Amino acid sequence: MKKILISACLAGDRVRYDGKQVPFENAVLLGWHQKGLLVNVCPEVSGGMKTPRLPAQIVNGNGRDVLNGTASVMDIHGNDVTLQFIRGAEYAFSLAKKFGIQMAVLKEKSPSCGVHSIYDGNFASTLIPGFGVTAAMLRQNGIKVFSENEIDQARTYLQGG
Repeated sequence: MKKILISACLAGDRVRYDGKQVPFENAVLLGWHQKGLLVNVCPEVSGGMKTPRLPAQIVNGNGRDVLNGTASVMDIHGNDVTLQFIRGAEYAFSLAKKFGIQMAVLKEKSPSCGVHSIYDGNFASTLIPGFGVTAAMLRQNGIKVFSENEIDQARTYLQGG
């Protein structure tokens, strides 16, 4: 079976911005893990950020806008961390190429991995429709991206249906 790229936090790795471990418990993911199908990646850590780290959000757009240079990623103190997010997305894509990955399961709401929603850039816990930097890069390169809320759809896709 083909490998699946997964947000490392969903796999239980302690990489969240707040340093907490909050694995996503799901029988399908557990089965994929047991079969050795999962390739874990935290784009933020891979891009050079530490754990824990300051919360960050995309300002004035979404992940595609960041990749196009019309939006940025800022941490809560106003530091521009766009370069780290782009580097992390590039690393995630390099893993996908290396392993011939055609599908990813990513963490919703994340400025890197958000699939359908991200925070609005004001650090007020307001969600908007949009996607993170890594999700955008993977999509632009033909990789099918699912959130942790779409495991059934991901399984169907993986099975060719």
